Amino acid sequence: MSTFLGMPTAPPRSPYGTGHLRGDRTFPEAAHDELRNEQLRRNLGRATRTIRTKRLDVTGELPDWEQLRDAGSAIKTDTMNRLPELLEQLERKVTERGGTVHWARDGVEANEIVTRLIRATGSSDVIKVKSMATQEIGLNEHLEAAGITPYETDLAELIVQLADDRPSHILVPAIHRNRDEIRQIFLDEIPGVDPDLDNVPAHLAAAARAYLREKFMTTRVAVSGANFGIAETGTLTVVESEGNGRMCLTLPDTLITVMGIEKVLPRHQDLEVFLQLLPRSSTGERMNPYTSMWTGVTPGDGPQDFHLVLLDNGRTAALADAIGREALNCIRCSACLNVCPVYERAGGHAYGSTYPGPIGAVLTPQLAGMHAAKNDPNSSLPYASSLCGACFDACPVKIDIPSMLVELRHQHTEQSGTTAEKLAMKAAAAVMSRPTLFTAAQKAASLGRAVGGRDGTLPRLPAPFGGWSDSRDIAAPPKQSFRAWLSSAEGAETMRAAAEEGAGRTADTPEEDR
Repeated sequence: MSTFLGMPTAPPRSPYGTGHLRGDRTFPEAAHDELRNEQLRRNLGRATRTIRTKRLDVTGELPDWEQLRDAGSAIKTDTMNRLPELLEQLERKVTERGGTVHWARDGVEANEIVTRLIRATGSSDVIKVKSMATQEIGLNEHLEAAGITPYETDLAELIVQLADDRPSHILVPAIHRNRDEIRQIFLDEIPGVDPDLDNVPAHLAAAARAYLREKFMTTRVAVSGANFGIAETGTLTVVESEGNGRMCLTLPDTLITVMGIEKVLPRHQDLEVFLQLLPRSSTGERMNPYTSMWTGVTPGDGPQDFHLVLLDNGRTAALADAIGREALNCIRCSACLNVCPVYERAGGHAYGSTYPGPIGAVLTPQLAGMHAAKNDPNSSLPYASSLCGACFDACPVKIDIPSMLVELRHQHTEQSGTTAEKLAMKAAAAVMSRPTLFTAAQKAASLGRAVGGRDGTLPRLPAPFGGWSDSRDIAAPPKQSFRAWLSSAEGAETMRAAAEEGAGRTADTPEEDR
């Protein structure tokens, strides 16, 4: 027997996630089409402006709002630093209270676990609470393929499901639909709906309520997500606005909760922070109308069979990134979407993922990767931003999304191999590091004035810089470079006069004010 004492090898990399985490087109291609949808832009503009205004009103009421954000950020950072320990504690506490915990490495395993649990009940129907995690893994499609009918009970999710559509917003999945469109969807898809149904919101809600009430009373299995899971007690939390979630969480015999592993919090007391941050940042409300908490199974009260599916699906891969792991601090409030000028114009579908907007642009590439194939659509997401910083200012847990976007752009560039852009930058670096070449290049660039227009701009830069000038005005080169002007008699005289003026101002300034 021999012992090898060579260099240790790196541990295997955690697998990327599966499911609805990659579109079929790049962001620029998809956004180009979405920008033509004037109705979409009107709907998004109206909705996001309303939410932004409400959010500013209710956050401005709290004198300690910034301290709450600091606390939320610190709690989430602490959670990510000891995530394995907290997840094991959560599993132990849930099990002690009569629940069953399942671990799913990816969306495929999670879908198989949930399907197996539903089949074991003998039910062919299941009601669902709005859940980003189940959207992410494509649970509905998997259940339908297995002969199980899922019914979304959140009003916006119901609209999306009935229209065979996709969510376009984290908080308001049907934000891209107006009242007339929703009325027509209900007329076409809800059995027995009043043919005279109008587009009054209260009447639309009543039609959905009548349809869903029968599902609540007859379906014995429910699937939910979770906003938070408390490691200290094994408590799960769902916050929502309509009460449909409360019906799903209390009426069925069996409850299956699918929770991303990043949703765990260390202590029950931590909810004091997040139940102030989340509603104000998401809906602009002081508190959620419905906050449901449950711990395992309580005999004679609520579901008597509880299962918790802890979903990885690329989260461990994100956790391994020293910079990117900050995206896992997200509490899914959608504040960054509501202030993003790019999202407001392009809409959620352009991102191709369950997670749209600024947080989706950093989270999706980390969960599913950016190089699954040539021209991977996910590789375009880090560029779906103007880096204005509004998302960072709005985030209740202070996720530095702009810095993460820059880092992901760097990672994409490093992994892309040799490109025309890289070759051009290397050539520019070689020229700029040699004064003689740089001076010659400046003289050559001045010849570009010959192709400039009357407005002093160039029509289009040559490849590979054409994309830059497609959407920007490029000024024609000046007659004289700054270096040439500085070394000229005019430049020397101007600098001499400026120095004399500065010296005179210094002499006139009292000693104590200098």
